[in-house]
Formats: sequence, structure tokens, C-alpha cells
Amino acid sequence: MNTFPAPNTDSKASASAAASQTPTATSRRQFLKSSVVIGGALAAPTILPGDLFARQNNDKLRVGLVGCGGRGSGAADQALKADKNAVLVAMADAFEDRLQSSLKNLQTRYADQVKVTHEKCFVGLDAYQKLIDSGVDVVLLATPPGFRPVHLKAAVAAGKHIFCEKPMATDAPGIRSVLETVQQAKQKNLSLVAGFCYRYNHGVQAIMQKIHDGAIGEPRALYTVYNTGSVWSPFPRKPEWTDMQYQVKNWYYYTWLSGDHIVEQAIHSLDKMAWVMHDEPPTKCVALGGRQARTAPEYGNIYDHFSVVYDYANGVKGFHSCRQQEGCFSDNSDYFMGSEGIGHIVRAFGGPFVITGKTNWRFHEEPATDMYQNEHDALFASIRSGKPINDGVRMAHSTLLGIMGRMAAYTGQEVTWEQAMNSQESIVPSECNWNTPISVPPVPIPGMTKIV
Repeated sequence: MNTFPAPNTDSKASASAAASQTPTATSRRQFLKSSVVIGGALAAPTILPGDLFARQNNDKLRVGLVGCGGRGSGAADQALKADKNAVLVAMADAFEDRLQSSLKNLQTRYADQVKVTHEKCFVGLDAYQKLIDSGVDVVLLATPPGFRPVHLKAAVAAGKHIFCEKPMATDAPGIRSVLETVQQAKQKNLSLVAGFCYRYNHGVQAIMQKIHDGAIGEPRALYTVYNTGSVWSPFPRKPEWTDMQYQVKNWYYYTWLSGDHIVEQAIHSLDKMAWVMHDEPPTKCVALGGRQARTAPEYGNIYDHFSVVYDYANGVKGFHSCRQQEGCFSDNSDYFMGSEGIGHIVRAFGGPFVITGKTNWRFHEEPATDMYQNEHDALFASIRSGKPINDGVRMAHSTLLGIMGRMAAYTGQEVTWEQAMNSQESIVPSECNWNTPISVPPVPIPGMTKIV
């Protein structure tokens, strides 16, 4: 599929301002020496270099990639780095050209670990099932998220270990399906690692541990922002393309495929908000949103900005804003205000990570590890050790945070967690083939669009 957008970082000015603060510094080595291995409390393990193969095992792990765009190809790259005995043996994508381009690049980089024959190249909307049935041990799911619930269900049913890129669905029925699949994965002792990569970022793990240990006191307000420029430009439609081919090619701009950018991209920010709150869901939310810059028909039916306020049962409010508009100030930061201090992720991708107030603390990893690589290190280490990771419930709930906010913005109504979870609005076609008739729903209008 087409390339997934990479996380943006803060402006240089913001990073420079953060560097001028003088809280007590904590190095990565000091942090790791003075901490228990970060795991249950943070909902994601820190894998230290010496722990990568907790049990030596020279058996080959056969890996299959579903979705060969930029994010999928990156996931395959990281999987092969994570385990010297991992071998990519199968690939699947809706489009032949995307698959072959990815395969060529991976073969150049990993000649000894890429063993994909012509017979193990699967193309089409049903390619995922052919790959799952082809004899792989580990499946990397990186197609547009509208397909995620079906692909995840099939992989777990077949007993595969899984890396599952975020988000997990684009509507509530998809979330409910994912939650059922997650339980099946637990029963089968399968590893299921989610692409919520900040859960595997050492700096974010460190600041979350400090917050959970009381470094900012009781949380009072949470503010996350993910304001960027636009993502890739839509592909012009070719005369021979069906509606389905055109929309899948331009998946980002259709809500049923991407979930809108609050679900596809800014979901990382909401996942960190959820993390501060120990993954307890909010009770309700209200939101604003619309499209001002991307108004042409080729931009499908998604918005280009959102602003959401989440209410929690203990009185905490979470404020989130996200925007994809060219020529505007970009920011990707998180601020967690407590009764005794403030936690600040200055640049969400690489830090620094700062707490000021009663406790002054700073974490900056130098050199910074790659959180995308950390995900796969954790996945393959869990498979080798026989101690499966299951990111399932929180990955589904964090995704629903974005869907819930989108519902509130699209309708202009207050939306409760129960309304979001139990929504009957199914926006993904029940059957998908290249000839499935699929019209483009109108751009939602608050006050007119209804909650279903």
C-alpha cells in the first residue's frame, strides 16, 4: 500500500527552549541501572541488548508482510534486524508494483534473509489470506487500517504471532471485532505487538514511569497536540480504475480506510494521554473539526483539523488538537499538568523529556534508540522466550479514543464512551473486491450528521 506518514517533530525553537531548562539530568545508563525492567506498569517491556534472545534458539522464524508500503517495508526491515534467524518468505499487497518495489529494496539490504519466491508474492484484496495460509510463523500487518480487523482476525485464527500497525480499526464494529480477536490471541499464547511505537520509546517509558510514581502529583489536565503539514498528494484517477481501486490507492483521504487523521496519525498523542491515565477510558468528549485547506474532491471526505476535550471520571480533562494544513506552525508535543508539577514531552519523537515542579527531572537518550526497532526487538524476544506480549486491549481502546473524538466532531454532539463502543455505524464495506460499488459519503457537517 502507499506510504504511511512518519511522525513529525517539534520545531527547533521549541527544542531549544526546552534545552534551556535545568532540571536534574538522568542519563539512559543511569535510568536503566536504577530501574527495574520497565514492563507491566508501562504496558510495554524495555528490551535491553543482552536480553534480546532470552533463550537461544536457532530455528528460523518465517515472516510474512501484508501491506508493502513505506510503513510495511519499514516493519519488515526492523523485523529482520530484530532477529538474525528471521527470514522474510512471503509478501502480500493489493498492488503488484508496490509489492515488487518493496521486495527489491529489501533484497538489496538483506540478501541472506529475504527468501521470497514468485509463488509467495500474493496480490489483490484477498492476498492477506493467501499469505497467512502459506506457512509463515509471524505476520506483519501494515495495510490501511480499514482492513485491520479482518486481517488480524485471520492471523490469530491461523495461530500466527503478529505485529499489528496502528490504528486497529476505523469504526466501532471493527473495535469490537479486534477486542474479541485479542482474547483469542491470549488463549493461544500468541504474541501481539501493536504499532503504538511510543509505548516502546525509552524516553516516553521513563517519563510515564515517573508520572505514575507521583512525580507530578495527581494529574489535573492533559494536553496533546499533533499539528503537521499535509501528507502525500492523491494519485490522479486512471480511466480503468474502479471506485475501489481509486479509493484504496488514495486510502488516507477516505474515512472508511484511514479513520481520518485523528485516528490514523494523531492517535499516537491520544495513546500517550491514555497511558498517563493508566488506560482508563474517558467518560465522554466534545469536539470541533472541519476542512478548510483540503476542500477539493480528490481529498475524499476527511477533515483537516480537530479539537477534542475528553472528560475523565476523576475530574481530569484531556485536551487534544491536531491539524494537517500546509504553511502553518507544526507541533507534536505533550503536556501533563499535575498538582505538583508538569511533565513535558518536548519533541514527541526523540525528546527531551522533562518534569518541572516539586520534582525536577530530565531524560534525554543519546544516541536515541529507534522506537520502531524497539517494537520488533520486543516482539521477537517474546517469541523466542515463550513469554508472549499482548498489547491488545489498550491498542483497541486507544484507537477508540480517536474514533470517539471523530464522532463528536463529525456530529457536533457530546459522545460518551459507551456510545462510541456500542455504535452501530459500520463504515467499512462488508465485502471488498475491486468491483464492489462504493460511493463517497459527503463530508460530515456538525449538527446535521447523526450519531449511529
